[in-house]
Amino acid sequence: MSWSKEQMAARAARELRDGDYVNLGIGLPTLVAYAVPSDLNIWLQSENGLIGIGPAPFEDEINPDLIDAAKQTVTTALGASICSSSDSFAMIRGGHMDVTILGAMEVSQDGDLANWMIPGKLVKGMGGAMDLVAGARRVIVMMEHCTRDGRSKLLPRCSLPLTGRRVVDLVVTELGVLRPGPEGFTLLELAEGVTFAEIQAKTEGRLINALLEN
Repeated sequence: MSWSKEQMAARAARELRDGDYVNLGIGLPTLVAYAVPSDLNIWLQSENGLIGIGPAPFEDEINPDLIDAAKQTVTTALGASICSSSDSFAMIRGGHMDVTILGAMEVSQDGDLANWMIPGKLVKGMGGAMDLVAGARRVIVMMEHCTRDGRSKLLPRCSLPLTGRRVVDLVVTELGVLRPGPEGFTLLELAEGVTFAEIQAKTEGRLINALLEN
């Protein structure tokens, strides 16, 4: 067994605190928007210039001019603000984002992140990931533990071009929750039905079982 995508999103949402300004990356991290506890006042920010993303629109609410950075149609929450992309990036680069939750192609045991390109493949641009990992106070990666061909994404060192060095604070995958650090990946939590042996077999980087201490 392992966590579903929705369960991964719910686990990542547990890391958020009331009043946080949060940027959600493209792909799996967008599911976190639907998992934020209703008693928390969380401001979801999109780097194209929207602060206060609301729930996904119903069909009769779709406004094609109101989109997030992934070009998905969104709604605005009560109190939302729309600004220019330059103002939005000024917020990010100025250190005003409490948390960013991003996808990744690779994460090293030191916390290096690679998530913007694969050499030899067409890339539209690096996007805002480099700004986010440099400017956000906390960086959480939400991703599948392995590639489609079964190769681990949690490595001793990244092989792909880096987005940032030693920037990742926490990794949430379908198998569990891990914290990168100088000694390796520290396993903080296992998904229901997953064993330490299973997650160890799918993690190329050094894995430290903090659960043995509890």
